[in-house]
Amino acid sequence: AIFTHVTLGTNDYDKAVAFYDAALGALGIDNLGNLHPTAMMYGKGSPEFVVLTPSDGNPACHANGGTIGFAAENRAQVHKFHEAGLAAGGTDAGEPGPRSFAPNAYASYLRDPDGNKICAYSFSEE
Repeated sequence: AIFTHVTLGTNDYDKAVAFYDAALGALGIDNLGNLHPTAMMYGKGSPEFVVLTPSDGNPACHANGGTIGFAAENRAQVHKFHEAGLAAGGTDAGEPGPRSFAPNAYASYLRDPDGNKICAYSFSEE
């Protein structure tokens, strides 16, 4: 791992938590509880991803060209991530399917309720 953690800002904390509970839960990533009242931590045993309201009080905004990728164990999880994220208020940014840049790359992309782009990737041979 090269990161200690990644954070994304939100303008609607409750909506963001519902979205990430669904989308990341489909990948087996756990909601680990609040870091503070408007910061929710996610990970597998330790917090690696946090969704929060910006501490400077300014509105959250998404990065143009920025994407955060989450690991999926298999192609079925990629589909579950995409379906769960859409059902929880996300929008499609790339349907599940093969990606040509690497052998066995299979991914789906979503935009969270604040417009941040996230994806799930599997490199398993299915």
